[in-house]
Amino acid sequence: MTASSGPAAPKTRRDVLGLLRQVDFRRLWIGETISQFGSQVSLLAIPFIATVLLRSSPLEIAILSALQFLPFVLFTLPAGAWLDRMRRRPILISGDLARLVALGTIPVAWGLGALTIWQLYLVSFAAGIATVLFDVAYQSYLPVLVERDELVEGNGKLQASEATAMVVGPGLGGGLIGLVGAPFAIVADALSYLASALFVWRIRQPEPHPEAERLAAGRAREPLRGQIAEGLRFVLGNVYLRAIATATSTSNLFGNVVFAIIPVYLYRELGLSAATAGVIFGIGALGSLAGALVANQIARRVGVGRAIVGSIALSGPATLLIAIAPRDWPVPWLVASVALASFANVVYNINQVSYRQAICPISIQGRMNATMRFIVWGTIPVGSIVGGLLATAVGVHGAIWIGALGSCLPFLAVLLSPVRSLRTIPTGPAVATAAD
Repeated sequence: MTASSGPAAPKTRRDVLGLLRQVDFRRLWIGETISQFGSQVSLLAIPFIATVLLRSSPLEIAILSALQFLPFVLFTLPAGAWLDRMRRRPILISGDLARLVALGTIPVAWGLGALTIWQLYLVSFAAGIATVLFDVAYQSYLPVLVERDELVEGNGKLQASEATAMVVGPGLGGGLIGLVGAPFAIVADALSYLASALFVWRIRQPEPHPEAERLAAGRAREPLRGQIAEGLRFVLGNVYLRAIATATSTSNLFGNVVFAIIPVYLYRELGLSAATAGVIFGIGALGSLAGALVANQIARRVGVGRAIVGSIALSGPATLLIAIAPRDWPVPWLVASVALASFANVVYNINQVSYRQAICPISIQGRMNATMRFIVWGTIPVGSIVGGLLATAVGVHGAIWIGALGSCLPFLAVLLSPVRSLRTIPTGPAVATAAD
């Protein structure tokens, strides 16, 4: 009895900590967590600067939102092929440092009395390019650090830290904006990217070169255009990925009709402060934390496919809560909207991203993730511009109604596909060839 009870305690601790016992994963997780907390400040501060301090029009604010994601349309596909030619860790560090520099120009310009909407446009676009490189490399780097059967846990822990940042970060960001002003509050986000870069720099696990097999065989490198085409064929030729991409892209399209103009709705039409907005997003983001904690259990109980279908189906009702919120008592409705949307998005992303990573060979992870990003985030700037144009034509509240009604449709793409029948995350990439 005594002999058998000795090893039991370490096993229990391992079960609780899981991947956090792995030093290199822990470094990635800590760096990303710090960065996520910092990002919550800019998510409040930059729209606040444009809406309240610079008094920009709804269309100008929508353009600002669009420019953050335009690089995903312009650069994601070549970036994915390019990243499959090199190790991902140096790209992660470079992406963090580039965003540090871009965001750092905002408080400097404000202090000099020279900040304009045009600089915010430039910063958003430059930071967006760095985010393209970081995100594609990031999603391709996780399968290097963990085993395939650990991907759901790894994505879950990363989503949990993001969810925690979404809960705590907006309140801290709103308070910081009230304390030092929105332009100087962005310093916190810039420094968070520096911290993230330092933690990624400390990762020591060897990363195999993505082209090691080709180099060993002495084969010539395929042209970039051919590699991009291979990523497109992998995604578009797989019925599961095709359905997921369709659902996510249409959800982002209609969702950003709403969220591109939400600063105008909150700060001008409802007259809320940055602190109040921070509280709304902070309390509502408890849904993200809940989603990160139960996403695995939901998938195990109902199956991965049903978890994907059910979670994205909640996006429409969540956005409708914004449209029906009474103007004289909007805060509870807005909190409920953020909570439901946050829960749904996290459950959806943990399961669909883990599925994508599991079925894709390491050699084309970058191109697969880049292709998915191109498709699903490429609709965001379109939705943002449409939101700005609709707000100009029919008013901000009318545009919100249109986006909310459209958000009720995207779940049909996965419901009417084989995705709904998925039970578990596959154990190897070979299944990808049998998807059709």
